[in-house]
Amino acid sequence: MFGTGLLKGLGVTLKHFVETYTDDRKDVPSRYEDSIKLGEGWRVIDQPIDQEGLLTIQYPEEKRLLPERFRFIPMLLWDTEKGEDRCTACGICAKVCPPQCIWIVRDADEKGKPITRPAEFFIDVSICMSCSFCAEFCPFDAIKMNHDYELAVYDRYPQLVYDKEELTVPVEYYAALWPDQYAAEEEVRRKAEEEERAKAAARAQAQAEKAAAKASAPAGAAPSEGGEAKPKRSPEELEALKQQAAARAAAAREKAGAAPAAVKAGAQVIITENRIPAPVIESLRSLPVVRRLIL
Repeated sequence: MFGTGLLKGLGVTLKHFVETYTDDRKDVPSRYEDSIKLGEGWRVIDQPIDQEGLLTIQYPEEKRLLPERFRFIPMLLWDTEKGEDRCTACGICAKVCPPQCIWIVRDADEKGKPITRPAEFFIDVSICMSCSFCAEFCPFDAIKMNHDYELAVYDRYPQLVYDKEELTVPVEYYAALWPDQYAAEEEVRRKAEEEERAKAAARAQAQAEKAAAKASAPAGAAPSEGGEAKPKRSPEELEALKQQAAARAAAAREKAGAAPAAVKAGAQVIITENRIPAPVIESLRSLPVVRRLIL
């Protein structure tokens, strides 16, 4: 059993060894299938997973086509349609960054009032984890993960501290690197804009209907809260209503003042003439109405 398994493994190795040489003898080796020619011997190879043979990519002249979800360092998007940065300098990316390698300075106008755009944006790529937390938490889709991994330099500082100019790329560049994700985000953005336009159209229609109802109301009639016109009363009717209201107010005052006057008079009689015992008088003094009247 041990000997046959060893022979099978060696057979697989020998098969790959032979396939490598037979593939190299072809006019167009299989590793160049569906590759992108860049000229002067440079090409990008889309190497499939099920490819046979021990195929070696001759880097740097030959490079593998990176998958869409490959991520390295962040990049800032420039909206070419609106002609502005998508970043609003909200600082969420800097707050969620685990190694704290992002720092932002918000821009201001000539009066010193803050503006929703970054004046400075720095990333220390030497300590960046490529975790993409900044891209996931950005509410404006302003920061995404780049595919550029060739960042070898002689000096760590300042060459590996990228500023806003080095990080900013047009949105078309992001669409080329992340086609599926870009299409999904644009679909969500399109639906949100359609909903906003529908709400704006509904508000405009409601205002137009309200203005039309107000214009069609008869002259001299004021619109009520429900949109119906209230009838305008004549001066004689208004004067009669005022007199009725004054009469009701006077009757209410007379009714309210009669009882306190009677109580006050009775309390004075009771206290001055002493016709009932003193304990009863003291209990009457404790009553709020009587105490208020006596004082």
